[in-house]
Amino acid sequence: MSAFGTRVNRVEDQRLLTSGGVYVDDLRVPGLRGAAYVTFVRSPVAHAVITRIDTSRARAHPRVVAVYTAADLTGLPAPRPFGRPAHSGGFFAEPLLAGEKVRFVGEPVAVVLTEARYDGQDAADLVDVEYRRLPAVVGPAQALHDGTLLFEEAGSNLADQRDRDTYDDTVFDGADVVVEREIVNQRVACVPMEGRATAAVFDGTRLTVWHSSQNAQRCRSTLAESLGIPAEAIRVIVPDVGGGFGAKIGIDRDAIVVAWAAWRSGTAVRWAESRAENLVAMTQGRAQLNRVRIGGRRDGTITAYRLDVVQDAGAYPRTSTLAPVTCTMAPGVYDIPQVQTGYRVVVTNGTPVNKYRGAGRPEATAAIERAVDLFAAEIGMDPAEVRRRNVIAADAFPFRTGTGALYDSGEYGAALDRLLGAAAYPRLRAEQAARRDKGCVNALGIGISVYVEMTGGGGETARVTVDGRGHATVLTGSSTQGQGHGTAWSMLVEAELGIPVDRITVVHGDTDLIPKAVGTYSSRSLQLGGSAVHQAAADVRNQARWHAAGLLAVRESDVTLDVASGTWHVAGDPGRSLTWDQVVGHTGAGSIRADAEFASERPTFPFGAHLSVVEVDTETGMVTVLRHMTVDDAGPVLNPVLAEGQRHGGIAQGIAQVLFEEVRYDADGNPLHATLADYGAVAAADLPDFELEAGETPTDVNPLGVKGIGEAGTIGSIPAVQNAVIDAVAHLGVRHIDMPMTPDRVWAAIGEAGTERRSRR
Repeated sequence: MSAFGTRVNRVEDQRLLTSGGVYVDDLRVPGLRGAAYVTFVRSPVAHAVITRIDTSRARAHPRVVAVYTAADLTGLPAPRPFGRPAHSGGFFAEPLLAGEKVRFVGEPVAVVLTEARYDGQDAADLVDVEYRRLPAVVGPAQALHDGTLLFEEAGSNLADQRDRDTYDDTVFDGADVVVEREIVNQRVACVPMEGRATAAVFDGTRLTVWHSSQNAQRCRSTLAESLGIPAEAIRVIVPDVGGGFGAKIGIDRDAIVVAWAAWRSGTAVRWAESRAENLVAMTQGRAQLNRVRIGGRRDGTITAYRLDVVQDAGAYPRTSTLAPVTCTMAPGVYDIPQVQTGYRVVVTNGTPVNKYRGAGRPEATAAIERAVDLFAAEIGMDPAEVRRRNVIAADAFPFRTGTGALYDSGEYGAALDRLLGAAAYPRLRAEQAARRDKGCVNALGIGISVYVEMTGGGGETARVTVDGRGHATVLTGSSTQGQGHGTAWSMLVEAELGIPVDRITVVHGDTDLIPKAVGTYSSRSLQLGGSAVHQAAADVRNQARWHAAGLLAVRESDVTLDVASGTWHVAGDPGRSLTWDQVVGHTGAGSIRADAEFASERPTFPFGAHLSVVEVDTETGMVTVLRHMTVDDAGPVLNPVLAEGQRHGGIAQGIAQVLFEEVRYDADGNPLHATLADYGAVAAADLPDFELEAGETPTDVNPLGVKGIGEAGTIGSIPAVQNAVIDAVAHLGVRHIDMPMTPDRVWAAIGEAGTERRSRR
């Protein structure tokens, strides 16, 4: 029996909608009884030398348990420098607590432990820190000038770079048209509903840490490295998690400090950040300054493309993957003979940047899809037609791109044509033309993107156990932050063993129960974690067959499992049947269990096409998204309910980035958006109903044939909406608008284009 394509309601939702989830701050376990509350003392300035820290008044507070600064972090391993051999001297290393210098507003300088939560901020205010202010480096363009250095010993704000010395302008020589433009992919906040939260207790032997994370096992290894204690002495438990979006991969410096405070003080501790802390101290995303150059012939053929990336790492480089991934995915879905990429990673006085939904792939797609529209406008061809003429042919897979990526499977042209048909594209263009002819104030814009992304790669673990009651338990290394792993994994086990979903329990996020695992990121769960569950369940089935044959006194090959009823019987004789509890009882062991570790040799490449229809008020710049249509293809769909949920969330985040979201700083490096009252988070009322079409092109990379769907909505929607807004006002002379496309920015672009037109007369 195949479970694929079955609309099964999420098994998690009854608990979440009735009794509610149990998040870190909700924990009321014995080990945390009487726990002290952690409050951070954070830097109020973006760039400064710390000249004095006086904790005496805070220590004298009657309800303060302890106060720690960098001076107390003695004996710990040195923080790891950013990962290039050239930086082995310690450049760009991020301390747990700042001791000599602060490099962004919100950087932790000290930590205060109090008996009650609400004493925390009062006690933190008693820590006296003196700063000698330094000029701030705001944004990647300023960082490249090296006028002010964040790490003087490095001699530069440039933390990494690659391949820019290989650029060859001659590849554009034969082009009829060459277009070049700088494109900003702005810094955004990750904004999970549950902020960061950590609790910890040290019993003298083991450190137990509860943490809101996407991967408990990575947390444990990072803690062991940072604290210099064996991983076996640490247990990490991840309870319910209220959203991660990449920002909760592993464990960051603040949470490590909380765990260290429990270990150092011998007191149970707990910490849940405020929303204001979240917006200045949780890692942020995107933050790229990209320059595209695209050339081709007037018949619509693209012959050369260059993407030059400047990645703003914030104050401390926390990842080495964002810019390289952007470069790898630079050519997108197009068969372009010449592709050149290179990047620079710079440090600035902003919150550190790390992975955020898509992590390098949305940036690549936004760049190439804007470049294609710019090229189409220059040669006067419909952007859909330019795309159709350049996408990789369906019979070309597996396809090796000019940047080295090996695409597994794809039907890019078919996805585009299906999308255009579903949208009635010619009719939309006719309506747009009619509005322009009438001089309508509300201009219609149509934006298209065709995307491919890279998901998965690596391995994942699973254990499936069937007990004497005929119930199954799944231990999975892949953990959920709302995706619906409990539903999906139960469906896979039911399909293999015939045990109903309501008799299956899925467990994740506990390093004592699941010591070896990778976790959830890069849309990897179903293709890797699901494949491991599938393999473990198949192993259980094979073991059970042998026991059923013994009970039925027949050869093993004569025994079959009726998955629909969950019973074993002799082939052709369903009257002699056994239930799972009977088969397990025959083992004498109380259960049948199998472990699996599935590893794929390479990533998968989901793809799709998005079309957005917007209306722009040309007198105010106000943008309204009227329709958003997609064809997303991530291989066979296990449960459309779960897949559609991922697509809805992804599209919402994409539209939010295009229209509303941006983390900005003033000239001194002060963040201008420290609460949700002034940060442009999206609301349901801002969005239309999404029109979803699904493709199901399988991959040969895993036994389920599936690819990742978690980030597709974001990757496809960003360029589609951005292109739509620009398309709406293109007849007024506008060629490009950077995100976020707020009314003032759109209105200004219209005004500047009008001024330019008048100046040419």
